[in-house]
Amino acid sequence: MNLNGIKLTWLGHATFLLDTPGGQTLLVDPWVMGNPKCPEDKKALKKVDIMLCTHGHGDHIGDAVEIAKKHNPKVVGIPELASWLQKKGAKQTLPMNKGGTQAVGDVRVTMVNAEHSSGIQDDDQIVYGGEACGYVIEFENGVKIYHAGDTCVFGDMQIIREIYAPEIALLPIGDHYTMGPREAAYACNLLKPKTVIPMHFGTFPQLTGRPVDLQKLVPNIEILEMKPGQTLT
Repeated sequence: MNLNGIKLTWLGHATFLLDTPGGQTLLVDPWVMGNPKCPEDKKALKKVDIMLCTHGHGDHIGDAVEIAKKHNPKVVGIPELASWLQKKGAKQTLPMNKGGTQAVGDVRVTMVNAEHSSGIQDDDQIVYGGEACGYVIEFENGVKIYHAGDTCVFGDMQIIREIYAPEIALLPIGDHYTMGPREAAYACNLLKPKTVIPMHFGTFPQLTGRPVDLQKLVPNIEILEMKPGQTLT
């Protein structure tokens, strides 16, 4: 896998920190301080320039409001989720919808489909958070990374490959709430990435899928198992 100057850090679960070659910091699914898999020395973020939110569940946006208030990043999400975050204090929301692409800082962000629920726990009620989504992030060096968000496998992952051709795919494999290894293997056959970084596994007892199980099913694809807090360059 060649990141060509990008730094990629897994903070556990579905949360990734990406440092661009131009020096901007991008956070996907901001569950950091409350994330039990995020190492303590990684919880104090120095800066966040861009924040992408795939859907409204607490294990994906649990710290979004606090991070938005502290770092004032450009916040990307589906319109309903972006509106909720704005009401809670996010000042730079850039709502978009599936199929759209926008330039955000020094990356191009395309919102793609995901199949999942997206209710937001707001105090004692659940409010509508729009639909769940994934993102294809294209960096200025040409590298394209697909963060699938929370999803089952769906046939239109082939469209993501044909239109956007991401070389690196961040795929949930935990099972129960998302794809397990069997479904993720089928997703690999549709997406045909060079490298898959598994996510959304091991955080809770129900998330039983493991990278080794996926690797057995797709021996011709590089399955790169990261440790929470680990950075790839």
